[in-house]
Amino acid sequence: MKTFLQEVAHDLYEKTHGDLSNVAVVFPNKRASLFFNEYLAHESKRPLWSPAYTSISELFRQCSPWQTGDSVKLVCDLYKVFRQVTGSNESLDDFFFWGEMLIADFDDADKNLADTQALFSNLKDLNGLTDDYDFLEEGQKEALSQFFRNFSIDRVTELKQRFISIWDTLGEIYTRYKALLESQHIAYEGMMYRQVIDTLNPDKLPYRLYVFVGFNVLNKVEHTLFHRLADAGKALFYWDYDTFYLNRTPHEAGEFIRRNLRDFPSELPPSFFNNLNQAKDITFVESPTENGQARYLPQWLRENLTEEEKETAVVLCNEALLQSVLHSLPENVKHINITMGFPLSQTPAYSFVCALLELHTAGYNTQNGRYRFTEVISLLKHPYTRQLSSQAAELEQSLTRDNRFYPLPSELEKDGILEILFTPVTTNSNLCQLITKALEKVALSYQQQKPSDTTAFDQLYREALFKTYTLMNRFYTLIEDKDLNVKPETLQRLLTRVMATSSIPFHGEPAIGLQVMGVLETRNLDFRHLIMLSVNEGQLPKGGNDASFIPYNLRKAFGMTTIDHKIAVYAYYFYRLLQRTEKATLIFNTATDGINRGEMSRFMLQFIIEWGYPVKRLRLEAAQSPQGSTPICISKGPTVLRRLWETFDVRYNPKAVLSPSALNCYLDCPLKFYYKYAAHLNAPDEISPEIDAAKFGSIFHHAAEHIYKDLTTHGKVINQETIENLLKNEVRLQDYVDKGFKELFFHLPPEEKPTYNGIQLINSAVILRYVKQLLQKDLKHAPFTFVSSEYPVYEELKLTVADTVLHSRIGGIIDRIDWKDNILRIVDYKTGGNADTPSSIESLFSPDLKRSSHVFQTFLYAAIVCRKLREKQDTRQVAPSLLYIHRAASENYTPVIQLGEARKAEPVYDFARYEMEFRERLKLLLMEIFSPEIPFTQTEIPDKCTYCDFKDLCRK
Repeated sequence: MKTFLQEVAHDLYEKTHGDLSNVAVVFPNKRASLFFNEYLAHESKRPLWSPAYTSISELFRQCSPWQTGDSVKLVCDLYKVFRQVTGSNESLDDFFFWGEMLIADFDDADKNLADTQALFSNLKDLNGLTDDYDFLEEGQKEALSQFFRNFSIDRVTELKQRFISIWDTLGEIYTRYKALLESQHIAYEGMMYRQVIDTLNPDKLPYRLYVFVGFNVLNKVEHTLFHRLADAGKALFYWDYDTFYLNRTPHEAGEFIRRNLRDFPSELPPSFFNNLNQAKDITFVESPTENGQARYLPQWLRENLTEEEKETAVVLCNEALLQSVLHSLPENVKHINITMGFPLSQTPAYSFVCALLELHTAGYNTQNGRYRFTEVISLLKHPYTRQLSSQAAELEQSLTRDNRFYPLPSELEKDGILEILFTPVTTNSNLCQLITKALEKVALSYQQQKPSDTTAFDQLYREALFKTYTLMNRFYTLIEDKDLNVKPETLQRLLTRVMATSSIPFHGEPAIGLQVMGVLETRNLDFRHLIMLSVNEGQLPKGGNDASFIPYNLRKAFGMTTIDHKIAVYAYYFYRLLQRTEKATLIFNTATDGINRGEMSRFMLQFIIEWGYPVKRLRLEAAQSPQGSTPICISKGPTVLRRLWETFDVRYNPKAVLSPSALNCYLDCPLKFYYKYAAHLNAPDEISPEIDAAKFGSIFHHAAEHIYKDLTTHGKVINQETIENLLKNEVRLQDYVDKGFKELFFHLPPEEKPTYNGIQLINSAVILRYVKQLLQKDLKHAPFTFVSSEYPVYEELKLTVADTVLHSRIGGIIDRIDWKDNILRIVDYKTGGNADTPSSIESLFSPDLKRSSHVFQTFLYAAIVCRKLREKQDTRQVAPSLLYIHRAASENYTPVIQLGEARKAEPVYDFARYEMEFRERLKLLLMEIFSPEIPFTQTEIPDKCTYCDFKDLCRK
């Protein structure tokens, strides 16, 4: 395969006889020059002077006295002119993003030498003079007429009036804006190009000959430049094309090449450009996912990598796939050249700055001087924060453990680094200084790293730090010069967007190794073997934002760039890549996701129809190998038994207790019991601004406990008058709820007031309503004697298992005990769920989805209380009760637990009748738990696994 650049190098060498010292070769981009130089060297057997290489944009910059302006400063300057001309009070925050669009329109108008005086004239004048524009071609005149037929100036709406009022000022804005930039010796690109063309004298250019290689679409300034140099006898032109699409009319791939060949004849004959009309090995592949394409890449490279690696290319239509591709390269790839640069957005420097920006904008409340938990934790978890501060991990755990949703800066400034990160800043200037100072600290930590601690990515990350640091300084300068005066939120959006579009160049030898590149980098380059990824509609041609203030028909009428130009350009890139290749594989993703509609590119479909040779079609399928879960069975060997004894025997652990929760855990799933109480595995602490059911119940319990603690200060008897007075005092009731939130949820000191968000306010209101319902239920039950709340009850336990005696305790905390008419109620509050009616005592010990753990818990407490009453010869009956607060408003509701089959169930007013059977069952359960013969196994009830903390470990 002889490449286009080889043909050009040979022809140019022959025409110049090797005298290239006064020749400049101009490419669309500079990458092609590296390959061209190598081919040129092969033409001569002796050393020769290399020609000068430049890109078209560099050529214009070299000919201009102006510098290209900073993109952000350009918008700020436009904003000044906009306000002067219109008298508008619109803020820079609101103006910025459509200001960028306006500059893009000015840029396009200048690059295409549009008559801006006519374009931006009064719309009525423009309509009236439509027939007088002799400089317009017939198609352009028709486009202009079409615009006014659709726009209809006579029928004015509010939106149309706003458009007209702004449009009528654009001419003056355009003129004044260019004058302001010129006074500063800066310009946007189109303004610079137009100035160069207006003042160009070909005789004063530094080189004798300019060779233009591989261009396609030309804007008007480029076209004019080519004409001036051609007329002066100082230009040669080499166009890359194929007769396959050139001779088909219409065909978008050849649309601009046909014009170029007409206006600037090529130095190479058409016979060189008949490659696509020959048979090639071309394969179209469907992939079910985006990353599936990258996973196929190793197989393709093992089979298709050329001996000279640079003759093989991986082209990414979706450049976001770069990371996946880099991680997928197989071992047979010895060298690699990445042309597109590594996205700054995929480096720790980017996420670090984003975390800082989010913290000091959305994450800080200037009114109360507090940070928000989510943004604080995001920064504390960042690897750079952990690298700089030894206190970061401990602080994160502390905030999570204490539910500190709105920490003060003083709580976070645990060391010098954290003081820098968490010092509140009120101005954009201070925010930029804070971020640059933080980046300096990270850079210093890299310098202090030992060589042995460095990784392959460290150099890349250091480059990313430097790039981010320079960007921050650039914004800082604009702010200090009073050019950029925006809200912190707008600064955050600007910084994030500028960083997201930046990349870090890779260093290396471009003309060696497998070529990994984006579509634009392939211009002028040819490859023997080629694989293209993400050749989807929306990626090729690129979808994206074609926003413009200038309507389509006006753009077309004045010869400006339209969407049709872009489609034609991408069509040319597509077909040009396939021209000389011997083997090409094009993969597209069939999944519908976001902008990707799961369709192959229109160019692929068009190629199948047009090309006269067969195209192979393949489909990638993800091989699914379902993981079988092996049953887990933990035998009670010496180690496991020792752990059980250390947990539950008071001789090893003075606080040992077999609580109802532990026993319920075993009944639900013995393996879960092992993980939690023998292996001591705990789920990680999580924090959320939303209140889960357990925390909701705890706050209610706290409020109820303190209400009755206060009511029984001067006596245990609760009468109706006491409850009625409290129900009238809503402020006091709310205070009980607030104290529960403060102590259990926010973990605030007594003097500090909790700050609720919307969801927390709703939860607070619901808990307050539940408290009222509890009091109203007790109002009907009054008078009664309130014995205690949050009352601990325990009973010593001696259990002989395999000749070993376990010394332990059973019991827990009873929510409430009250007494009336010789009945002692053991009350457990429930803020959710439905009342259970177990059919028998046995059902409480039989693993089942509907087994009532709440009743089991309350019966266990009742059994302990019954024994304690007998020991004191107390004849009161014990009534285990579950008080479902959300059902307490019901007229006939009784909290006393019922036992028995449906329609035959009876309230348990005297638990002594069931105590013996309950204890017998309990003893059998305890023997099973501690028996060495019975292993810990998984539950047979799948629904028990749904919310289990250990389901990922268990994999049942």
